[in-house]
Amino acid sequence: MFAALCLSGLLLSADPPSNAPKPVPIWPDGAPGAVGEEDVDQPHVWIYRPAADANTGAACVVCPGGGYGALAVDHEGHQVAVWMQRLGMTAVVLKYRLGPRYRHPAPLDDVTRAVRMVRHRADELGIDRDRVGVMGFSAGGHLASTIATHYDAGDPDAADLIERQPSRPSFSILAYPVVSIGSDFAHGGSRRNLLGDDPDPKLLANLSNETQVTSDTPPTFLFHTADDAAVPVKNALVYYDALNAAGVDAELHVFRHGRHGVGFAPGSPTLGLWPDLLANWLRDGGWLTAKARVAVSGTVSPSDAIGFGAIRWTAADPSLPVLWTPVRRGKFEVPAEHGPAVIDEPYEVRFIDMGTVEPRPTQDDAAELDAATSVHVRPGQATYDLTIPGP
Repeated sequence: MFAALCLSGLLLSADPPSNAPKPVPIWPDGAPGAVGEEDVDQPHVWIYRPAADANTGAACVVCPGGGYGALAVDHEGHQVAVWMQRLGMTAVVLKYRLGPRYRHPAPLDDVTRAVRMVRHRADELGIDRDRVGVMGFSAGGHLASTIATHYDAGDPDAADLIERQPSRPSFSILAYPVVSIGSDFAHGGSRRNLLGDDPDPKLLANLSNETQVTSDTPPTFLFHTADDAAVPVKNALVYYDALNAAGVDAELHVFRHGRHGVGFAPGSPTLGLWPDLLANWLRDGGWLTAKARVAVSGTVSPSDAIGFGAIRWTAADPSLPVLWTPVRRGKFEVPAEHGPAVIDEPYEVRFIDMGTVEPRPTQDDAAELDAATSVHVRPGQATYDLTIPGP
């Protein structure tokens, strides 16, 4: 029994912490295909809401790992939800149905229902229907990548109002994920629990999610470790390659060392950086704000002060992106998807000199200038001529 509940030496538990929110059933009248009425037959969610004054309007359904046979709901679920709360996000930890009692499509049905339910309750929860993402760890990463590649627009005529909502996640976050269920680098236990001992080859191909990526697949953040002995890093690599080939915005971080199932990797000076990288990705992608972003261009003067460098735009609101805009020969240009948000308060703009262009930049030349200016980003204004304040 102990071996069945472990993956890479980490004990998996379906028990929530004592301070977890009250569980909310996602199928109050019974899940489709339920074979009983026990707790394992009743998928539910724990909804963690941020403080009202910190709410960004973003939400994320979190799928813990466990090889589709157990759930690591603490370090890959509730801990993550508390972290998201602090970012101003509504986090929804999903307890989905597991094998061998339940096979595909039960877990996919559950995460699909959870995404729809969050959107259905958007007004009540104070969230933006267009900023509902999904996150998954390990086998939960397979489930998250499955909903990211196997979604639908909802049924507009459904009597159940929840079923009218679209199931496509706005973004996806995959942590040391199982992705390719049918390849030689698949996680065998996840495949067996999800599909049984003799799965249909067509189903294996369909659920190897790197083969299902399209240009409409949601933007994705991934991290993995190169020496993961349980779920090979190739899972993340092939998914990233597929996203990149399809023109989908994606960011991948591969750390040299780290066992499978590390969660937040507390205390690690390197692997423990991934939550900060994720927070930056969420901010930079605009997932923590509904404010419109605009394209900007302009000049920095005196033009010879920064021949090769950058300017950094920082808003007082921590949910807004911090922009790092390259400057070449005193000029800059940024498309709207990477531009600043239109806000009432000014941005603080600081200047970074990365060295002279000719003959080449040197480390001795690189420095952040001891100078800053304020810039109001206004609707309809696209050009900003910035002057570096004198000493």
